[in-house]
Amino acid sequence: MPQLCKVRLESGEIRPAILDGDKLQPLAAGRPTLTDLLHGADPLGQARKHVDAALGVLPLHRAMLVAPIDQQEVWAAGVTYKRSEEARKRESVGAAQFYDLVYSAARPELFFKSPAWRVSGPGERVHIRRDARWSVPEPELALVISPELKLVGFTIGNDMSSRDIEGENPLYLPQAKFYDHACALGPAITLVADMPAPDAAVIRVTIERGGAKVFEGDTKVSAIKRSFEELIGWLGRETSFPHGAILLTGTGIVPADTFTLAVGDIVHIDVTGIGRLTNVVQQRA
Repeated sequence: MPQLCKVRLESGEIRPAILDGDKLQPLAAGRPTLTDLLHGADPLGQARKHVDAALGVLPLHRAMLVAPIDQQEVWAAGVTYKRSEEARKRESVGAAQFYDLVYSAARPELFFKSPAWRVSGPGERVHIRRDARWSVPEPELALVISPELKLVGFTIGNDMSSRDIEGENPLYLPQAKFYDHACALGPAITLVADMPAPDAAVIRVTIERGGAKVFEGDTKVSAIKRSFEELIGWLGRETSFPHGAILLTGTGIVPADTFTLAVGDIVHIDVTGIGRLTNVVQQRA
């Protein structure tokens, strides 16, 4: 199943590419951007027309996958899974009623997560805040959306979160969610027609520490309470996206309240039909 991605070549140049298993076909320099392809009528067909014949087909180890994003804003939806609603209510007893209400309300929780330049890619670092005591990854299916609010593809998102900061006061949500290296995307974009149905798509997270597995959990995409169309409709109700947008759809996997990430942890997020996004946990120096 071919996917679209971005790669850093051995020369250091970053280009869009077609990913097919463990093989890459980089596009020729100066040809359509990843965004141009995604927002066109036939993304994969157009990409094939611009493959760099001189480079040909490369093995995956000859290039590095980078975050599949150009200038899109990254937004996120919260409390879209029952497990997330339960966890958010435990975080902040005083605000529990609001989390309960937003789970069942017509209007979803939507918040700005990251500009494109802050997004980490596959193999890159994600951060836990130095002023946080309780940090977790949030494995999420990410929707790739065109300027016309059309769903064009899917990728994997890691919405890093400081649960103690948000739990102290819901007004601290931007600080709990929006900071350097708090968002990762990748490894590639699966076009809509190639994505498995929600009841066949599983999101799984595995966290390793010192070579040992310290947490593992999974959920089905079909467990989400809101439809993709609903979330996209609310996102674009009064906001335009000239470069398109990436929308994280919320998490249904929450570690036990006693668990927190540590520097050096490795977070793997697998989604059926997309692949695996891996990041290492660090802090600012």
